[in-house]
Amino acid sequence: MKIAVLAGDGIGPEIVAQAVQVLEALRSDGLKFELEPGLLGGCAVDATGEPFPEVTHKLVAAADAVLLGAVGGPQYDTLPRAQRPERGLLDIRKALNLFANLRPAVLYPELANASTLKPEVVAGLDILIVRELTGDIYFGEPRGIEQRDGQRVGFNTMIYSEAEIRRITHMLVDNAAMQLVRNPRQFDVMVTGNMFGDILSDEASMLTGSIGMLPSASLDDKNKGLYEPIHGSAPDIAGKDVANPLATILSVAMMLRYTFNQESAAARIEKAVKKVLAQGYRTGDIYESGMKKVGTAGMGNAVLANL
Repeated sequence: MKIAVLAGDGIGPEIVAQAVQVLEALRSDGLKFELEPGLLGGCAVDATGEPFPEVTHKLVAAADAVLLGAVGGPQYDTLPRAQRPERGLLDIRKALNLFANLRPAVLYPELANASTLKPEVVAGLDILIVRELTGDIYFGEPRGIEQRDGQRVGFNTMIYSEAEIRRITHMLVDNAAMQLVRNPRQFDVMVTGNMFGDILSDEASMLTGSIGMLPSASLDDKNKGLYEPIHGSAPDIAGKDVANPLATILSVAMMLRYTFNQESAAARIEKAVKKVLAQGYRTGDIYESGMKKVGTAGMGNAVLANL
C-alpha cells in the first residue's frame, strides 16, 4: 500500500501528523504500507512556483491513495489565479479523475449539544453526501471575463454529460449505500452535482457540531482515492496546537475502508474516536463545560491510547 502524504498549508501539517501517528500505530500491529511526503497548495507555490508541481503529480499518480491536510492562506490571495493553492486542489482531482466525493455527516451522541439545532432534531443524524467532483461549474467551459456595455461581466458554465451523471450514481450503488449506518434521519444519502454538493455538505457539517469532525473521500472508478477533512487550512489558528484532528484521523479510516479494503482497521479507528468522545476529550471547537479540553496533539494521543 503506497500512500502519498500531502500536509499542505495552515493547520494541515499539525492535523496530518496526528493521522500519520494513527497509521504508524497500525503498522506496528502488522498493517503494511509506505508513506511518501509531497507538496500541494501554498507550500508547493513557495517551493516551486506551482500549486501542483510535476513532482507531486508523479508522486500521487504512483500512489494507491493520497492523504491531504488542507491548502490555502491569505498570503496567496493576490497571486495569479493559476498559482493559487486552491488551483492545485482542483488540478489533483482532475489529474487523478477523482469524480466521486463521499462526505459522511454523522452526529456523535456526545456532541449533540454542539449542534446548531436542538438535540431532539438532530439525534441519530447520519447522512452520506455523494458529490460529483470533476464536472459542473468548477470545470465547465466556456468561462471568462469580458466587457459588455462598458462593464466587466464574468461567466461560467454548469455542464454535465450523461456519462458523468451515470457514473456518479453507479458509485452510489457500489460503494456508498452499503456503508450507511442504521437509524438515519430524513435523508440517508444525497447525490449531488459538484457545486451544490459543496454547499450542502458544508451545511450538513454544522449539524454535527463542528466542521472539524467530518472526513471525506474522493474516488476514481477503481477506488483509488484522496482523503482529507472537509475543513480548510484555518491559518488564524495554525501552529497553536488547537485544531481538531479528528476529521483527518477519520479520513484515514475511510482510506482503509474504501481503497485498501481493511474494514477491521477502519472500524478500529472509528471506535477509538467514539471512545475518546465518550471519555470527554474535546478540542476547542467542540468543547463544553465539564469536558476535558485538549489541543491537537492531545486529541491525537487520546485516539492512540484507545486504538
